[in-house]
Parts: sequence; structure tokens; C-alpha cells
Amino acid sequence: MVEGSPEDGTAIVAGITPHPFAPFTFTGVRRPLAEVRLLAPVLPSKILCIGKNYADHAREMGGEPPAGPVLFLKPSTSVAGPGDPIVLPPDSDRVDYEGELAIVIGRLCRDVPVERALSVVLGFTCANDVTARDQQAADVQWTRGKGHDTFCPLGPWIETELDPSDLALRTTLDGEVRQDSRTRHLLHDVPTLVAFMSRAMTLLPGDVLLTGTPAGVGPMRAGQTAAVTVDGIGTLTNPVTAR
Repeated sequence: MVEGSPEDGTAIVAGITPHPFAPFTFTGVRRPLAEVRLLAPVLPSKILCIGKNYADHAREMGGEPPAGPVLFLKPSTSVAGPGDPIVLPPDSDRVDYEGELAIVIGRLCRDVPVERALSVVLGFTCANDVTARDQQAADVQWTRGKGHDTFCPLGPWIETELDPSDLALRTTLDGEVRQDSRTRHLLHDVPTLVAFMSRAMTLLPGDVLLTGTPAGVGPMRAGQTAAVTVDGIGTLTNPVTAR
């Protein structure tokens, strides 16, 4: 658990046991944030994702926004943490960044009504839905293009007290802003997505739901650095390397 402000350097990491998905206690271990290495804040059983959930992104991909949510999965092995490299596969000629708000589920649930959807959410984090665009196009479906190891960076932590309805979302590549939007432009908002996904399958504590990416996606090259910032959460930064 992070206490204090990461922005002004006062943040402290406090150890808890057993985990954040049940009642927990503090272990007494405390370290300045600057002295610890952050791992991915959650290791989900599954990562459920929504495609084309911003109208401007749907149009930049050559189509109109879909009538309903478009659901796909990324494997748990695609998770990477803050500072971990995004590794470009040798059999892809174009790998894109896709900055997103991620939802972290807090408890076992199924068929959650929209009006109760936020009650099953532990919190939110930043995500990069990395995509091998050429493989996505070649395969028609998206499993390979979005499923490579390191293709789902998450972090830097889970923010548990946050209203997700109108958050600024920005993605930079080598410090240059490439995506700049707000979650109020989601075609299907967070409660709607939680309810929709829970109708399809049982959600487990720690499962991650990616809400979609706005316009501005583009390719990354080895040696560059991608960063996703969501106001109220923080910044997820990952270098890009060749495999």
C-alpha cells in the first residue's frame, strides 16, 4: 500500500498481509517509494478487454463505432510491471501502444447489475494494451496480436478511491503526447462494462478489465519509451526493446 504523495517525494510503501482482496493488516514494514522496485500491482486470472470503445479510435481504425461492447481476452502471461520492457516480437513489423484505464475486480461476482457494478471493483490502474497491428490484421481475430509476453503493462499501483467517470488519459512516446482524451468519452462506461463482462463469465478477485483506447495509437520502436498517465492514478512507464 502506498501512503503519501508520489509527486512530492513523500510516498511510503507499507507492507500488508495477506493480500488486498480480503481483510488485511499492516506488517509494519515501511519503505520510501524511491527505494523499492514496483512490480505489476496484480496478477490476474484473466484480462478482459473492450475494443473500439472510443468513437475517435474506431474511426481511425477505419470503421464506425460498434453498437455494443466488443470483448476479447489477453493472457495473464502478457502482464508486465512498471519499468519492465515491452519486448517486440521478431515476427511483427508493427507494434502499437494503446493507453487505457484498467479496472481491477475486488471479489468473486457474476451477473452484476449496472447499478451495483462499482461495488465489485477494488480500484483502477493504468494499462497499455500493446498490439502487434500486422498480426491482428493478418489473423482477423486478435489473440496473437495482443497476447505476446509483455503486451499488457499494468501499474504503477491500484488506486482504490477514484471516480472513473471523467479522468484525463494521456499516452506519450519519448515524452511526446500521442493520445490525449478523457474517460467521459467512453462509449460504454465503467459500470456498463463490468456488468457486460460479468454476464459473459465469472469475474475473480484480481481480474483486470481494460476499458478501451482513444485515438492516436501508433507504432513503437526499440529504444523508445512509452508512458500512460491517468489522472488520479499516476504514470506507467515502459521502455521498448527488441527480442
